Amino acid sequence: MSSPTLDATTHGGVTTVAEVLDTYRRHLSRGRARLASLTGGAMEVASEGAYVWDSEGKEYLDCGGYGVFLLGHRHPRVVEAVINQIRRHPMATRILLEPVAATAAEALAAVTPPGLDYVHFVNSGAEATETAIKLARAHGKHRLISAIGGYHGKTTGALAVTAKPLYQDPFRPLLAAEHVPYGDADALAHALADGGPACVILEPVQGEGGVVIPPPGYLTRVQELCAEHGALFVLDEIQTGLGRLGSWWGADAEGIRPDVLLVGKNLSGGVIPVAAAVATEAVYAPFNRDPFLHTSTFAAAPVAMAAAAAAVKTIGEENLTERAALLGKDIRDRIESALAPLRGGPVADIRGQGLLLGIELADAHTAGELVLHLMEAGVLVNHSLNAHTVVRLTPPAVLTEANVDRITEAFAGAATALSRTASSRKGML
Repeated sequence: MSSPTLDATTHGGVTTVAEVLDTYRRHLSRGRARLASLTGGAMEVASEGAYVWDSEGKEYLDCGGYGVFLLGHRHPRVVEAVINQIRRHPMATRILLEPVAATAAEALAAVTPPGLDYVHFVNSGAEATETAIKLARAHGKHRLISAIGGYHGKTTGALAVTAKPLYQDPFRPLLAAEHVPYGDADALAHALADGGPACVILEPVQGEGGVVIPPPGYLTRVQELCAEHGALFVLDEIQTGLGRLGSWWGADAEGIRPDVLLVGKNLSGGVIPVAAAVATEAVYAPFNRDPFLHTSTFAAAPVAMAAAAAAVKTIGEENLTERAALLGKDIRDRIESALAPLRGGPVADIRGQGLLLGIELADAHTAGELVLHLMEAGVLVNHSLNAHTVVRLTPPAVLTEANVDRITEAFAGAATALSRTASSRKGML
């Protein structure tokens, strides 16, 4: 695909990487500027479909984006809905009824597991987690239980259940929370039996934890345990939901229905940030009684609601969940083949579900090398915030066969480079 026309206005009139790095150092983050310098200082300025372009016109295939771009960049149906809404009524007074919010809520509730009928829209995944925590507290469930390796956001409440000391320690004391091993239903049973009314927050597949897939039956057992002990069951599908795993929800694999479902990332359509907490009528009751109990000025803004409604509709009508399942298997098989010679050495494991794929390397340094090799080949991937040895792919479901071939070639080249590095290290020993 040819790159779009790039000029100074494409990136706000700041025309060089050096100028942007300097501005980051002075006004945004010196640490982020240092990181950008280490990765070559590429500056993204345009996107379309599966592609991103930097300020020099280099084209990248985006298999990263932290799970946001299932529909690719600037999907025309979502962009059209957003532009039309901007031209008509982008922000609301919050005094009158907002019809676009009603449309978006109805669209989302129509595809969630049965019984999850009430939608509370927010601006980010962390805010969705905060909503669930507050709903739990409104029902008298003050104990928080989450899984080791889980990632649920970095606002103060969400951070309590994001079980990573690296992010928690600078901000203690946090809300009290207990952390149990992920995938271990017996450990959860002991935790629930050992205290008062609880709120259990888990992911169906841990994304930032390194694409960790639980054993079969785990989510069903979690649901049973929560019912047995009167705990509120919150399933965080901010990264996994709306097609990422090759199904509408990670909950679908075992046919479960949590009390609260957290939604984000793909709900944006890759265009406008938006997230939500979707609850049963019984759990949502405190918000039904008092609509001002938990509010946000920008939540459910009409422009975001237009994006959300269009995203849900597009995922369904373009069969992107089925497409994610097929593409994910193909890409994983190809990566397995490309990296097979490195198994047992630099590559420890390759795993995934749908278009959430993880490659576990021998150490964090090798993981960083793989990210850089792929970037050099024009393929963007992510590291995992809670598992620094795991490189994560969250490609769009709109990839073509040629795109998949390009991923294959990039991994083949990266495998060769990593093999040479591993050989060099052995020679130095």
